[in-house]
Amino acid sequence: MTRRLREWCRRAALPVCLALPWAAGVALAAPRAPAALKPAVARSGLPSAPASPEARLIEVYQLIRDGDARTALARAEALTRDVPNFQLAQLVHGDLLLARRQPLDAMGAAPPELAASSPDQLAQLRQEATLRLAALTERPPADALPRQFTDIPPSTRHAIAVDASRSRLYLFANDAKGLHLVADHYVSLGRLGVDKKEQGDQRTPLGAYFITSRLTNQQVADFYGPGALTLNYPNEYDRRRGKTGGGIWLHGVPPANFARGPQTTDGCVVLANPDLLRLLREVSPRRTPVVIAPKIEWVARAQVEQERIAAHAMVEQWRIARSQGDVRKLLSFYSPQFQSGTADLAQWSEMVDKELQATRGRSAELKEMSILSWRDAGEVLIVTFGEVLSGQLTGPLKRQYWGKESGQWKIFFEGVIS
Repeated sequence: MTRRLREWCRRAALPVCLALPWAAGVALAAPRAPAALKPAVARSGLPSAPASPEARLIEVYQLIRDGDARTALARAEALTRDVPNFQLAQLVHGDLLLARRQPLDAMGAAPPELAASSPDQLAQLRQEATLRLAALTERPPADALPRQFTDIPPSTRHAIAVDASRSRLYLFANDAKGLHLVADHYVSLGRLGVDKKEQGDQRTPLGAYFITSRLTNQQVADFYGPGALTLNYPNEYDRRRGKTGGGIWLHGVPPANFARGPQTTDGCVVLANPDLLRLLREVSPRRTPVVIAPKIEWVARAQVEQERIAAHAMVEQWRIARSQGDVRKLLSFYSPQFQSGTADLAQWSEMVDKELQATRGRSAELKEMSILSWRDAGEVLIVTFGEVLSGQLTGPLKRQYWGKESGQWKIFFEGVIS
């Protein structure tokens, strides 16, 4: 059986299974290192936290790689008993049972008539296995951040990045240690891929967004699991490019499922329910950014800092012009294609002129500034801040979209969001 399993691992469309760095000390944020690599009892004498279903599945693959068929079968059986709706675990358990009787040509060695009836589902399960295993070996570089997180203020306690190429969601905490990765989870994305352009195209949007609300299980159908986090798709950059649609959420799965295939949603980002519950508990609406990228570009903190300084200097020049009340100078920061609601640049300039007349001599201070960057065919900065005039304690929360036009940064949207 050992030889059959090793051959299965080689031929199961899971090449990463043979190359996993199973030495002790593999650094993981989440899923945690497989339970087999952890002591059963912590140094305090208390049992360690139970491993996630994903970590337990990866442990089964580890045991297969090491040729320990007996233990692999026992662990797979325990996993399917504890999490009976984890389809990928059921598939691996079935393979291990079949391997006791015959050589296996591929993962998911179902009877021919069954495999023929569900080829797409079987292909999705194989891809899911590949992606989950790759998440263990292809870790983000140490002390690196997604390039899009130019500046996350202390008031924003979390940030989220989704790497579509890996079907992986990365959760960052923002605390005394700064922005740092604390967990990552497998996710499902659109049936027809990413880069949503219109309503009903079954694609997941790419861009920099914000969580707008938290929906509980009493507000959504069972199909969405224990709740949802809604995103502000389409954002102003999407609208500028004519993108349509809406209703893009981070949500869970029906109670009968543990997870969905990598490409099985209508455009939402879907997590296993235990993973979604963590997000529902920890992240806050309104200020939490969610970046969905075709592939996350991880950069050193020093590079993020350089881009933060440059972006702040640019916004500071805008603030000074506004505080001085010089309408002509202020409008030089705005794009000819500026739009805010129904107001174009000419209408906006009239409103700004009246506002500056009313607040003349009162400088503006920008509080808790957040800056996200986005690059595709163009370059965009999304700047969010509280604008507080001298003599006041609070002010409106504003958001600006800056775009590169002929090499110059110009504001093409500005508005109050609360």
